[in-house]
Amino acid sequence: MLTRIARKERLTMMLRRGYRGDSGEMIPNVSAAEEALQEKARAQYQTIIEAHHALPKTSEDRKKRLIYRSKQRGWLEVDLLLGTWANENVSSLSEEELDSFEEFVNEETIDIYNILTLRSDIPERLSTNDVVSRIQQWAKTSPLGKADQSTYRDVKTRNNLI
Repeated sequence: MLTRIARKERLTMMLRRGYRGDSGEMIPNVSAAEEALQEKARAQYQTIIEAHHALPKTSEDRKKRLIYRSKQRGWLEVDLLLGTWANENVSSLSEEELDSFEEFVNEETIDIYNILTLRSDIPERLSTNDVVSRIQQWAKTSPLGKADQSTYRDVKTRNNLI
């Protein structure tokens, strides 16, 4: 237990620092040097955030990003199916097809898996998306999941999935 003197010292220290509990009335106690440092950091932070949120400038960058996102979904089955298809086909897609593919890649991983494996129908918003139909057709004939281990290993190696 805190003694009365210790509590008084603690309260004095908190008041000196500007602490006012959770009342939202905290008095900032920042020196001019700290304020200058915060302003410098704020400018650098804005530069980093703007660069991070900027979309790829070239079609090649966009294709690389889509291939990466297709391979790195976090769910092995989808990584293999979608990543292999992307690695083999994204380089030949037109800009409109890239838009369609990106719309599909933006779906939840479980939804992508269910669409690829025909466990669920293509949602209404993607029903006119020709790329999704092409991926489904490819997945039906894909050796992934239907082949012996050596064929499976060859497909993974050829598509940089190992």
